[in-house]
Amino acid sequence: MACNSCSTSDGGAPKGCKNNGTCGTDSCNKLTVFDWLSNMALPGGQEPFDCVEVRFKNGRKEFYRNTEKLTLSIGDIVATEASPGHDVGIVTLTGELVKVQMKKKGVNHEGEVPKIYRKASQKDIDIWSDARDKEEPMKVRAREMAIALKLEMKISDIEFQGDGSKATFYYTANDRVDFRQLIKDFAKEFSTRIEMKQVGFRQEAARLGGIGSCGRELCCSTWLTDFRSVNTSAARYQQLSLNPQKLAGQCGKLKCCLNYELDTYLDALKGFPEMETKLYTEKGDAVCQKIDIFKGLMWFAYTNNFAQWHVLKVDQVKEIVALNKEKTRIAAIEDYAVETVVEEEKNFQNAVGQDSLTRFDQPKKKKRPNNKKRPTAEVEKQKGAPERQNKIVPNGQNKPAPERQNKITPEGQGGQNKPASEGQNRNNKRRKPNRNKPSNDKNEPKQ
Repeated sequence: MACNSCSTSDGGAPKGCKNNGTCGTDSCNKLTVFDWLSNMALPGGQEPFDCVEVRFKNGRKEFYRNTEKLTLSIGDIVATEASPGHDVGIVTLTGELVKVQMKKKGVNHEGEVPKIYRKASQKDIDIWSDARDKEEPMKVRAREMAIALKLEMKISDIEFQGDGSKATFYYTANDRVDFRQLIKDFAKEFSTRIEMKQVGFRQEAARLGGIGSCGRELCCSTWLTDFRSVNTSAARYQQLSLNPQKLAGQCGKLKCCLNYELDTYLDALKGFPEMETKLYTEKGDAVCQKIDIFKGLMWFAYTNNFAQWHVLKVDQVKEIVALNKEKTRIAAIEDYAVETVVEEEKNFQNAVGQDSLTRFDQPKKKKRPNNKKRPTAEVEKQKGAPERQNKIVPNGQNKPAPERQNKITPEGQGGQNKPASEGQNRNNKRRKPNRNKPSNDKNEPKQ
């Protein structure tokens, strides 16, 4: 589970533990134990427990002995014993609760336990951070090399030791893999000590984390540590459809949550007859089709009419089975059937076709009307335009008009259209009327 301060962002990056948004898959409060003894003092004369719990990448936790009597608290970064060199981790639990956790995980606190060297210095933290930055590109390159050697394996994660002297490769495989050549290539490519560790598919999902179909973080990556085997019978007892896509989790195996309510279902099924129970009647034999565990009902159908089901209570089924053992047949199971209330069919109105399919479409914009009207004959008279006369010309007198000749007029002599004085032809060139302004012919001066 992510810490509360991860939701507080500054410039797009969450604050939290400075992992920049990788809290769900980078051990931020992952499998954390609540220290409810933190505000309670020890009895007088009793020394605090000398072992602490240290967390590493992706929820890996180990126990170490504080031989140097360091003052440690939850969240301190420490340098721990490793082979070879040292590792760097974060303290997650101190005090008497560590003894409880060691007993829970089967670790003897009186035996040989690795020790803590010191609190990590800034140099140790820098080396640790640089090694963590190399893990992702190294994982991509390692997968390419495994594919080149045609090995049936999947490299899921890489974890560097705190001092950068060793890299542990976590992989999954269905069968045994001969990766001797792969280790040589890794050592030559990455120039570090290589350790290969095989994990199961459930452990892989627990290390990497993810979101389940329920919308929550995976149980195995937050609180579940006991990976029990899950069978398809668990789905049958709970009357679930055997759909592999719905029953499988992120790891590709059956979901661990199928076992959560299995014991409750098994206790409820103790009072039910078996699914293979047959009821012998004079009307015919009836077989069980389905059961409802919570309501205590069973559905039966005749072998010659599977379309019609009859509901019986568990006590009634047991009574019929007891009569059949005495070689007594009942008339029909309808006599024992539970009266089912038939719901009245609701009179729904068919609204198909009542509304237009284009009711949400935007209407087309109408064109603006053209207010410019052609001038009439009376208006042309007022403007001084000459009237057009339709003259009747006798046949044979329609001669083509002579073509106009563009005569070149010498400069300074002018032409036929040359005004007699300056500004004489200015009134002949009238401006076009304004379309936006209504025309008022009465107020217009006559020429």
